[in-house]
Amino acid sequence: MHELVGALRSYAWGSRTALAQLCGRPVPSAHPEAELWFGAHPADPAQVRINGHSQSLLEVVNTDPQRELGAVAGEFGGRLPFLLKILAAEEPLSLQAHPSLEQARHGFQRENSAGVPIDSPMRNYRDENHKPELVVALDRFEALAGFREPVKTVRLLHALEVPELESYADLLGAQPDSAGLRTLFTTWIALPQASLSKLLPKVLDGCVRYLSERDTGTNGARKEFTAEVRTVLELAEAYPGDAGTLAALLLNRVTLEPGEGLFLAAGNLHAYLRGVGVEIMANSDNVLRGGLTPKHVDVPELLRVLDFEPLDLPIIEPEALGEGVFQYHTPAPEFALSRFELAADADPIAIPHTGPGIALCTHGTIRFLQGRDELRVDRGHAAWISASDGAIRAQAIDGPAQLFCATVDED
Repeated sequence: MHELVGALRSYAWGSRTALAQLCGRPVPSAHPEAELWFGAHPADPAQVRINGHSQSLLEVVNTDPQRELGAVAGEFGGRLPFLLKILAAEEPLSLQAHPSLEQARHGFQRENSAGVPIDSPMRNYRDENHKPELVVALDRFEALAGFREPVKTVRLLHALEVPELESYADLLGAQPDSAGLRTLFTTWIALPQASLSKLLPKVLDGCVRYLSERDTGTNGARKEFTAEVRTVLELAEAYPGDAGTLAALLLNRVTLEPGEGLFLAAGNLHAYLRGVGVEIMANSDNVLRGGLTPKHVDVPELLRVLDFEPLDLPIIEPEALGEGVFQYHTPAPEFALSRFELAADADPIAIPHTGPGIALCTHGTIRFLQGRDELRVDRGHAAWISASDGAIRAQAIDGPAQLFCATVDED
């Protein structure tokens, strides 16, 4: 058991306050801070502090994978199979999806054969892994996630009262299923810029009218899509003339309250909008973008991986396993995530693990106990737990604390 220091990632959509405050650093930060990575991803591994010295977690695992990973070393090729993050979005992230395992392997090999450099901005596949992911809100977290039920989307398109949208609404209304969603999304995402430049202002005018007029529609229709319409206007302001703004009309608008989770499987189109959360995923950096970004967008490859099946709101409520202990269940074999709400002055609580784990403090200060050894971890920092470590307990000190524990799924 050793202290683990996250790797800070700066992207334009990040926050100058959230991660700095969480880690007890001066606010505002010099640059937008978007993610804090706790893992062994080759692009930016976290640092393990051992006897006063720092060593990357990637090196620690590679030096002795059997000791650090235990039985899962063979199953996942001697690699830590998950990546844990704290994510802070001040502005919307790109519209994106992640490939399945088979798609990732084929795509990685295809780009290698084509000679695309691994660090090229035109690269889609930077590794051979898929990237199922779960985000749990630390404060209110807003996102677009998965295609909305088509019948509801048709109501939204009609409610905007934009004549130029009627043919698209009729198209989806005539085929209100995944095939209809594929057709409409493909049409919009591939619109020539000249056509998009004519359509998008009309849609935005309809959004403004929708929000400004009183509820005079049938069955309260004008109030039904307030959040969705506001989001379209916000995206258009952040990314003028971007086809991703139109695509947002097709997606579920999700609001997570603190403690709620959102799971995204392969092929789910999504965009995080704003908020701070703990995110865990398979150890991959494969992203197919569809808009709302200045980065590389490969529409044909995105269409190859997208799942157009309508998705119910994919919000995950955790299972309570005991007082202050919550488990988030997903189908991903690479990871499992638990949350511990540790009361002030309470007795130490056991942190179950049979394999590798990362225990991340997101509030307060936590004391970890292993035999006679003790490790104090403040918020924004974590502990690396190897498979060879014995029983570990955690206790809040100087007030209540919150702990997220990432492990490999053992079910």
